[in-house]
Amino acid sequence: MNRLLILFLLVLGASAQAGDWWDKEWTIRKKITVDTTAKGAAIDDPIGTTVALIRLHSGNYKFEAGREDLSDLRFVADDNKTLLTYHFERVEAQLQDAFVWVKLPEVKPGASTTFWLYYGNTGPKAVNVSDSKATYDADTVLVYHFGERNAPPSDFTKNGNNAQAAGVGLDGALIGGGLRLLGAPLTVPAAESLGWKDGAPATISFWFKLPVLQPKGVALSRREDDRGFAMGIDNGIPYVEVTDASGTRRTPAGAPVAVGTWSHLAMVAEGGKITLLLNGVSYGTVTGGLPALAGPLLIGGDTVEGATGLKAELDELVVSKVARPLGALKLAALTQGGDPASKAMVFADDEGGGSGGGHGGHMDVIVNSLTLDGWLTIVILAFMAALSWYVMFTKVGYLNKVSKGNQLFMKEWGKLASDLTALDSGDGASIKSLGGRVDEKGQRALRKSSVYRLYHIGSEEIRHRMAVEHSDRALSGRSIQAIRAALDGGLVREKQVIDRLIVLLTICISGGPFLGLLGTVVGVMSTFAGVAAAGEVNVNAIAPGIAAALLATVAGLAVAIPALFGYNYILSRVKEATADMHVFIDEFVTKMAEFYSGKEEERAAARTNAVPLTAASLMALLQNYYRANHNAENTPATVR
Repeated sequence: MNRLLILFLLVLGASAQAGDWWDKEWTIRKKITVDTTAKGAAIDDPIGTTVALIRLHSGNYKFEAGREDLSDLRFVADDNKTLLTYHFERVEAQLQDAFVWVKLPEVKPGASTTFWLYYGNTGPKAVNVSDSKATYDADTVLVYHFGERNAPPSDFTKNGNNAQAAGVGLDGALIGGGLRLLGAPLTVPAAESLGWKDGAPATISFWFKLPVLQPKGVALSRREDDRGFAMGIDNGIPYVEVTDASGTRRTPAGAPVAVGTWSHLAMVAEGGKITLLLNGVSYGTVTGGLPALAGPLLIGGDTVEGATGLKAELDELVVSKVARPLGALKLAALTQGGDPASKAMVFADDEGGGSGGGHGGHMDVIVNSLTLDGWLTIVILAFMAALSWYVMFTKVGYLNKVSKGNQLFMKEWGKLASDLTALDSGDGASIKSLGGRVDEKGQRALRKSSVYRLYHIGSEEIRHRMAVEHSDRALSGRSIQAIRAALDGGLVREKQVIDRLIVLLTICISGGPFLGLLGTVVGVMSTFAGVAAAGEVNVNAIAPGIAAALLATVAGLAVAIPALFGYNYILSRVKEATADMHVFIDEFVTKMAEFYSGKEEERAAARTNAVPLTAASLMALLQNYYRANHNAENTPATVR
């Protein structure tokens, strides 16, 4: 029973895990892992809150399984409860391509952070809940995706720092659309959220691709009086340059970037140091903080004499008023680059899939659509199934031991039955060993035999009768009947042991289907009640609920059918064991009556043939006695 309880807890835990689904109306889910361990991104620096790019394509997402505009898309934290905010940069369902940005509240270095992508719901609840303004925190002051067509770049944060004029759009950039810089700058108007105080922290990052090497190319700049800031690429060498009252300072030159490839460039200003990162790796530093600047921000140009606007392709410009952790910038470079070999973000196989297929198949959709009452029915049926299998396995094992023991005993009993002297010898060891024929090892095997236990009852009764009647191997008819009654009582007790728990199989056989049917009826009622509440009939919403309700009936039959087969098999084995005991009792009583009733019959016959003692006989005996010991003449008259 302890093992049965453990099994039930395991089944209950597995059922709870299988039912750990955020919302049953979403039929497909996929686990996404951000891996910063040595096997993945190998990031040891702090990361914290970050906005991760999710690239969806035909290889990791079934566009035909949900809504065409991806409005059924949901991102859920690892607890399967907390919804994560997200927004779309681009959705091309016909091309099976989409870019989604998801806010991850906490990503730890050297660990794996998992969350869920849910989709596959075409019901009324599948409305678009994307929100770009909620995706970015308050410290992010400007985000350009450059996906606009013939329109100024739009700020995706709540600050509304939109550009003044439209740039030259670029199709097929690194992440959706991009901006083609041709040397003419694009202006972002001055705003309070974009202002820098002297030495203020800040972070700027963007992706760029150089068509050719260009000297003194400026990607971003800000100028105000004798203070200035510039960030660009000079003949393939990225740099950050700041100008203040102490002069102009630039990061030292490093290795140039390759022409025609996308590179991630980031600047982090904190305290009295500015760090330049290329593809998430520190590229150079310059002492001194940012100057106080509140003027416009120029993209792709500068107002200083001798500077030239950068001719390049630009994508994903992000400006923050805090110093972002270096680990977050490295993670962004690895996850946004689109390198198939990168292991920083891993997409698991779909779970579920519905009629459209998928790795989970139809059963996942059914399981995911189970309601609370359905799960309760399934758990009860799982317990009944575990109980029936426990009874079947233990009972078959017990009957196998009984059958093997009975065969061994009957083999030795055939030799003992011809001479039952060992049964009345008064030696318990002789009785246990069947007159010395079975050793200790054989006796341990015989103890599992029901017939051997009946033999013990009969032999003990014989010993007891012999001691009470003080007879010379003779038993009366009443004693034999009493011994048979004791053997019949032992048979009843053995039958009770064999039949123990078998009634549970009959309960599972008869109760399982009815309990499953009850779960199905309740599930169907709940499904139609939901349809009535929604006010519209949607086969995609009804079908999973009906299928899940029918799962309860399937579970009930799955409990009853094996129990039925096992019950019939066990019943046949029980009949065999019972027949063995009946045969032995009849044979034992017959042999006992034949062996122990002979002396009693001889004494009865002797009593029948004896001559009665009369008064004349007594006188004759007395006269003979006196004649032998005295003279006849002296025999007293009284004696005569």
